[in-house]
Amino acid sequence: MVDRFGPPSGTRRGRNMSDAMEATRALVTRYYAAFNAGDVEGMIACLSPDVAHHVNEGGLREGHERFRAFCAHMTRCYRESLSDVFVMAHPDGTRAAAEFTVNGTYLATDDGLPEATGQTYVLPAGGFFSVEGGLITRVVTYYNLADWMRQVSE
Repeated sequence: MVDRFGPPSGTRRGRNMSDAMEATRALVTRYYAAFNAGDVEGMIACLSPDVAHHVNEGGLREGHERFRAFCAHMTRCYRESLSDVFVMAHPDGTRAAAEFTVNGTYLATDDGLPEATGQTYVLPAGGFFSVEGGLITRVVTYYNLADWMRQVSE
């Protein structure tokens, strides 16, 4: 039988892959810790200069400046923290995924969305990452927008 997941962790290649996986898990964990601390520059330190940021139900933003502008917009409209963060990584360290809960308050009305009156919400969400050279090159975030709309419209 062929092991589709690579050699045992006791082999040289296995240790290198395990090291890559752990480095990626640590990188994504740092990214989310910076998010929870409200540290945009800490998040950006985890991203490659040409990062591709795919926003839930939105467009693609590329690069640090667009990411920084997105974070400024989000800070104006929402106060969020993440809990129950669980990070998984591919053994070669090139991809990762995270599952978490978003705990938020809707602070200021966002374009095309219901009026903000300080509503709170709790959403399960996920993030997907590509990693190269020790930096995140792609961030994709998903959550159920219909569930968020229901929560802030009640």
